[in-house]
Amino acid sequence: MTAAGGPLVVVGDALLDVDVVGRATRLSPDAPVPVLDVADEVPRPGGAGLAAALAAGDGAEVVLVTALAEDEDGERLAALLAGLGVRVVAVPHEGTTPVKRRLRADGQSLLRLDSGSSGPVAPPPPQAVAALASASAVLVSDYGRGLAAQADVRRALADAARAVPVVWDPHPRGAEPVPGARLVTPNREEAALVAERLGVEDPTADGLARISRQAAALVGAWQAHAVAVTLGAGGALLSHGETSPSVLPAPRVEASDPCGAGDRFASAAALALARGDVTLEAVQAAVHAASAFVAAGGAAAFAQEAPSTGGRTGLDLVEQVRAAGGTVVATGGCFDLLHAGHVATLEAARALGDCLVVCLNSDTSVQRLKGPSRPLVPQADRARVLAALEPVDAVVIFEEDTPLEVLARLRPHVWVKGGDYAGAELPEAPLLRTWGGQSVVLPYLPGRSTTGLVTAAAERAGSPA
Repeated sequence: MTAAGGPLVVVGDALLDVDVVGRATRLSPDAPVPVLDVADEVPRPGGAGLAAALAAGDGAEVVLVTALAEDEDGERLAALLAGLGVRVVAVPHEGTTPVKRRLRADGQSLLRLDSGSSGPVAPPPPQAVAALASASAVLVSDYGRGLAAQADVRRALADAARAVPVVWDPHPRGAEPVPGARLVTPNREEAALVAERLGVEDPTADGLARISRQAAALVGAWQAHAVAVTLGAGGALLSHGETSPSVLPAPRVEASDPCGAGDRFASAAALALARGDVTLEAVQAAVHAASAFVAAGGAAAFAQEAPSTGGRTGLDLVEQVRAAGGTVVATGGCFDLLHAGHVATLEAARALGDCLVVCLNSDTSVQRLKGPSRPLVPQADRARVLAALEPVDAVVIFEEDTPLEVLARLRPHVWVKGGDYAGAELPEAPLLRTWGGQSVVLPYLPGRSTTGLVTAAAERAGSPA
C-alpha cells in the first residue's frame, strides 16, 4: 500500500543542461559565424531532473529515481539536484552523463552541443522500489535512454499504477507507458508519431479532429485512463477515449523560449493528481503552470533563479533589452489580491520603457511584512496571475524583506514604486544611482488597496445576507 502524503517519485532520464551565456556582436574573420564572448556558464538539471526540481520548487517532497553515471558531470548533476531539494536514488548504468550545452546570446540560442552516451541500465536498487511503494504519485519522465524500459523498473511502475496516479511523459524513442497510467502527456508531434507507429492514425482527419482521434486511439493502445496532448500556445487536449474531448486553452503569454514547458506541464499535473484533483482539474492546472513557466523565461530563467546559481530570474530578458539599447523597468510588491490600482501602476510602469520585470515578495517575505494572516494568495498563484498580464514581461520572486538584492542583479534603468512618497527619497534610490538608474513614484489609484478589500470582505461576511 502507498502511504498517504508520501513523496512524488519521478522516474526517468536526468540530463545536465548548461547554458553558455554571452554576447555576439561580431562575425568571425575566418567564417560567416557569430563570435560568442562568453560571460557566464549556467548549469541546471534537465530531463527528469528538471521535472523533479520544478516539483521540489513547488514545495513537494520529491524523490528522483534515475540512471546516474559515476563521472564528473554526474557528480555535478547530483550536486545541483541536492541543492534544489531533490533526493536522488541512483540506478547504475554503463554510459556517461548526457550533457546538452546551449550557446546563447542576448536571450537567443545560437547552437546546441550534445554529449554523453547511453548504456545498459542495472535493476533498480531496493531504495527505488521502496520509494515507489511510499509514493503519493509517480511521474515517469522518459527521454528514451533506457531506464523506463528496464524490466524490473517497469514491473515496479505497473505495481505503482494500481495504487496511485502515474503520469507518463513519453518520448518517441522511449518505452510505452505501463497499463493503467492515470495520464499520458505527449506533445502534438509525439502523439502523431506514436499513432502512426502503432497504426492507429486516421488520415481522413485534419487539425483538431486529427489530434482528437489520435488521443482517443492512444488511450486504448496504451491502456491509459487519459491522454493529454499538449498543444503549446494552444493549451492541451484531454481525452479519455471519447469522441468529444476537452480542450484546455492556455493563457495568452509572450514567450521566446519554450524549453522545459513539457516538464513543467507533467510535474504540475502529477502534483495536482497527488493532492486529489480529478484529471480535468490537473490538466487545467498544468496548462496554467506551463504558461507561467514559459512567460517567466522557461528553463533558462529557472536555472537563474535556483539557489545554486545565485538567483537571477529574468536576466536573459534584461540582457536582451539592454543589448538592443532599450530601457529596462522594474517594480515590486506583494500583489496579494490583485486589483485595479495594481493594474494601473503596472500599465504606467511598462510605458516607461521596453520591458517590465516585477519583483514579487515571497510568501515568507509577505508574512514578515504583513503578519501571519498574509498572504491570502500563495506566491505561485500570484506570480502566475502577474505573468499573464499584458504589461508584465517577467516575474522574479525574492525572499528578502526588500528588493535590494534582486535589483543589484537586474540593474534596471528605472525602478518604479507605487504610493505616496512625495518629497521623500525612495529607499532603493541610492542603490539605483550606483549604476546610473533612476527611481520614480507613480501614485496609487485612490480607494484601491488589498487591505481595504480584505476589510470589506470580512465586514460583508459578518453581515446577514
